Amino acid sequence: MPATTPPRLADRAALQRNRTRAARAPVTFLREAVIADIQERLGEVNRTFTAPAVVTPFPELWADVLPGAVTVPDDETLALAPGAHDLLIHDLCLHWADDPVGQLVQAGLALKPDGLLIATLFGGLTLQELRTSLAEAEARVTGGLSPRVAPMGEIRTLGTLLQRADLALPVADNIIWTVDYPSPVALMHDLRGMGEGNALIHRLRRPTARGVIEAAIETYVNHFGANGRVPATFEVAVLTGWTRHPDQQQPLRPGSAVARLADALGVNETKLDPGP
Repeated sequence: MPATTPPRLADRAALQRNRTRAARAPVTFLREAVIADIQERLGEVNRTFTAPAVVTPFPELWADVLPGAVTVPDDETLALAPGAHDLLIHDLCLHWADDPVGQLVQAGLALKPDGLLIATLFGGLTLQELRTSLAEAEARVTGGLSPRVAPMGEIRTLGTLLQRADLALPVADNIIWTVDYPSPVALMHDLRGMGEGNALIHRLRRPTARGVIEAAIETYVNHFGANGRVPATFEVAVLTGWTRHPDQQQPLRPGSAVARLADALGVNETKLDPGP
């Protein structure tokens, strides 16, 4: 069957404008926390990586973490040489990809056999409070809804991206941070500093009505606020996979076990009643 072009999600020009503006007064605490988590994960891998690469919109954050690593932007076509790297990190930008599987496939092609891919992206719980408040406010004030936050996958389904990209030993897990803010306005300010403003291709192309913003702030505080502060949830999904190599561990064929689970657990095996 002919290949289909994935639907456009992001306005890449608007996304780049957001990132350029963020670079003037960057808010990096969340990216730094993700980088620290990746460093911890790499420390648990019994491997020395000598040819790393990072796909990132903010390469300066990686300069001291992986000195000498090749850094490239998250363009539709990644500027990476085939089979040139033994480690590739896709740094918290996969949620903006029109074709996330295509990004992972390209990452896999840039890796040597038995190379490691770690991809991070925002998961479905991210900004759940803000999304709820904006939706309720806009529906109440205007009677409609407009796209405001990039769609984010659930951790239960994100792992399938690795399988579709034909990566071995796929693992998907998540990290959830709850950040306290003095107000929803402070959160919105931080999102601008992260470069994570609305860059959806089908976003509203005029400034949001003041009444919608005021109603969203009121809803946010009333529904989620406590003790003069409001929470903001950030869920980061971490996808890990390896390019295939014959020396890797392989899953056993179903039915090939040579020991009983009951023996390993030290319990008596009870046969199930097959019923009528």
